[in-house]
Amino acid sequence: MEPDDALDAYSAAVVRIAETTLPSVAAVTVRTPRGTGAGSASVISDDAHLLTSAHVVEGARRVEVAFADGTVSGARVLGTDPLSDLAVLQAEGSAPPPVPWGDAAKLRVGQLVVALGNPLGMAGSVTAGIVSALGRSLPTRAGRVVDEVIQTDATLNPGNSGGVLADSAGRMVGVNTAVAGFGLGLAVPINTTTREIIDALMAKGRVRRAWLGVAGAEITLSPELAARIGTRTGMQVASVVEGSPAAQAGARRGDIVISIDNVPIHSATQLQRLMVENAIGRRMEMTVWRNGALVDVVVAPEELRVP
Repeated sequence: MEPDDALDAYSAAVVRIAETTLPSVAAVTVRTPRGTGAGSASVISDDAHLLTSAHVVEGARRVEVAFADGTVSGARVLGTDPLSDLAVLQAEGSAPPPVPWGDAAKLRVGQLVVALGNPLGMAGSVTAGIVSALGRSLPTRAGRVVDEVIQTDATLNPGNSGGVLADSAGRMVGVNTAVAGFGLGLAVPINTTTREIIDALMAKGRVRRAWLGVAGAEITLSPELAARIGTRTGMQVASVVEGSPAAQAGARRGDIVISIDNVPIHSATQLQRLMVENAIGRRMEMTVWRNGALVDVVVAPEELRVP
């Protein structure tokens, strides 16, 4: 393939994605007690549900969505999840067809991605780039970390938060959420976990999570322990919140969490993934390594309260 042919193929892919996706990307105007804000959102259902970033609609008293064809309507916030920085809106009028779902778990570093937004003043904003890293972590305003974040060099313009990160087939694989520096943008991934969050927001308006009350860090296990349990890494407890379910169960700082409910725990991320709605109030056996021995404690996670 000649260089010009390759460029044409690249351009054709970006044009195709823009033409098929931009009609379903809305400019979002938010009025709060502090003033007016803006962002982007994308249609995700035939019932005019839209997906955006939680920080875009934080404190919203009134929300308006405007599409590329000139359609403008009010919208209400169905639910927000600050811990994943995702929110779902319901447009009061009709909306274009939904953007098809993709799966961020199938992305590869170097793959073409396109960031699309519809910020006021820059309608139909499109930038293209590649996936420059996967598995990044993004702290949220709610004090928790979003895992498996996509890093891309597709430039994010002001107001692009809540817009679509699309793969080469025009499927939404992420929600643009932050500019981390020049030529470095971050997007919350669309995967099994976030699809469950989005479904919960559409159905119930909120996401319920379980909470143990421990903070920990991934460590490399000693050869003896690694050989015994069959893994080289583990999560060591750095702190236990006083009065928390973990404290009541007898968990201690310095414990190495081996498993919960027979599910091996190699990192704090894995522990966080287990703290889902059906774990709330359920007695679970947690095995820890303490003073050279395996110790079992029984924990009953509580519902996580988000300020």
